[in-house]
Amino acid sequence: MNTLFPIFVKFDQLPILVVGGGNVGLEKTEAIFNNCPDANVILVAPFIKDEIVETAKKHPSLQLIKRNFEWSDMEKKAIIICTTDNKALHQEIYTKARAERILINVADTPHLCDFYLSSIVQKGDLKIAISTNGKSPTFAKRLKEVLNESLFSENINELLENLGKFREKLKGDFQHKVKALNDLTKALK
Repeated sequence: MNTLFPIFVKFDQLPILVVGGGNVGLEKTEAIFNNCPDANVILVAPFIKDEIVETAKKHPSLQLIKRNFEWSDMEKKAIIICTTDNKALHQEIYTKARAERILINVADTPHLCDFYLSSIVQKGDLKIAISTNGKSPTFAKRLKEVLNESLFSENINELLENLGKFREKLKGDFQHKVKALNDLTKALK
C-alpha cells in the first residue's frame, strides 16, 4: 500500500542542496527547474556536466560549486537531493540530514528517502504528480507520457481560470462553497 502523502512544495521558497553533478544530478536538476524555474538550488560536485552548466545560465537561482561535498553545505538547507555513485557518502548525508531534520532524497535508494520526486503531468495550471512508492519510476514516466498525450484538452487552463474566478465570487460558508464547486464540476466524472 502506498502510504505517501502527496504535497506540492514551493521550491522557490526553500533552500535546496543537490549533491552530484553527473547524469542523475542533471535529471533531478532539470526536474526541479522544469517545475519551478526560480527554485533556490545549490549543486555541489567535483564534476558538473555541461548540461547542468547550461541550466545554470538560464536559471540564475542555480548556484554551482565545483568541489567535493562538505558538511557545511548542509547548513540552512530545507531539502537535500543526493545523486552521486558514493553509497557510503549518501548514507552519511542521510544520517546527518535526519538528525538535522532536513528532508532528503537519495536517488535510486528508496529506504534513504523522506520523499520521492514524482513524474509530473502539467497542462497550464493543472499539475498531476505520479508516484509508484519508489517501486518503478519507469512506469511512472510511461504513465506520464500517456496522460500528456491523451487526457486533457488544450483549453484546460481556460477552464481552471474560470473555475478560479467562480470560486472567488462564491459567498457563504465552507460547506456551501464545496457543494457549489462540486455541482459545477460533476460533469468531469
